[in-house]
This record gives sequence, C-alpha cells and structure tokens, in this order.
Amino acid sequence: MSQKHFPAIRRKLLLWYDSGHRDLPWRRTADPYAIWVAETMLQQTQVTTVVPYYQRFLKRFPTIEALARAPLRQVLALWSGLGYYRRAENLRKNARELMLNYQGRLPNDYDTLLSLPGIGDYTAGALMSIAFAQPYPAVDGNARRALCRIFRLSSQAELRELATRLVPKTRPAAFNQAVMELGARLCVPKTQRCPECPVASHC
Repeated sequence: MSQKHFPAIRRKLLLWYDSGHRDLPWRRTADPYAIWVAETMLQQTQVTTVVPYYQRFLKRFPTIEALARAPLRQVLALWSGLGYYRRAENLRKNARELMLNYQGRLPNDYDTLLSLPGIGDYTAGALMSIAFAQPYPAVDGNARRALCRIFRLSSQAELRELATRLVPKTRPAAFNQAVMELGARLCVPKTQRCPECPVASHC
C-alpha cells in the first residue's frame, strides 16, 4: 500500500478511537511514572487482570521515590498473583537508578529508556509516544496483528519500518492506542469484526 493512504488511515483510526475507546485508568493520566507502571504490568497480562493491580500499586507507591524507597518484599507482595515477578524487580531497580542518576524522573529519550532493565522496544515506544507525545511507534501484539493484516506484512523489519512511518507527529499517543485498540477489539485473532473496522476499505 502506498504512503498516500496514510493520512486517511490515521484520520479514520483517530475518529474511531475518539468515538468510544475503552476507559482505562492509565489513559486518564499524563504522569510518565503511572504510564510506565501500566505498560510494565500489561506485558503478557490481560487488561482486565491489570486494572486492580495497577490501582493498588499506585496507591501504595504513588511516585518513583516511593517505589525506590520500598523494600522489595513489599513490592513483590503487591505484585503477588500478577506473575512474571522479574517485572516488579526491574521496576524497583529502575526506580532506584532514576533517583540516583535522573533526578527521580523517567528520561524522555528513547535510547536511554531502552538501556533500563525490563524496558524493551515496545515499552520505550509507548513511553515516548504516550508519556512524552513523541512520534515513536508502540507495537504490542494487538497492534502487530492489525498492522500486518492491513498492510499485508510478512516480516518484523517491514512492520517496524511501516509503524515508524505511519505514526503521526500530532497525537502519537492516541494513534498508537487506537491501533492497539483496533487489534484488541475488532482485528482479533479469530472471527475478526471486519464490518465494524474503520479502515476496512484500506485493508
């Protein structure tokens, strides 16, 4: 598909997203720390499972400083049942690193974020776009499935290149979340809901 279709796809996806996306607690904040906690919890875990853990975690550890000061056993106790405990260990480890070297703030630099334990390509892209409003792609499993179908992609390299070109300079957070929402709600693994898809005519 030619790049000339990108503006129409962006516009249709944003209109669809604005008309009724899921109301999730991490979509109501601009705090990079809260977004980072959510994105970490959402790695390999369903949204419905994450919501109560996210709310309890932020109530107990509302800031990077609070998390950095917390004993690891307290952090792991709040994480109990969420699985993949290395995520919790990395959150606390990074919180201490941020207090020591970054004035207690997440850096708004993609490569620096990637250098922190537990932050990979997706999480760094999500933080850059959602927390810092920078045009970086954030391709989770849902977005990967939707983009590969729409653009008939067959390789990770193609996907990365296309996602980088597709994300707009304005509203990158809403756009990335729209693509993820599309994959989560309509462009699902089986029984896709194509008649409801806002970009079906481009697929």
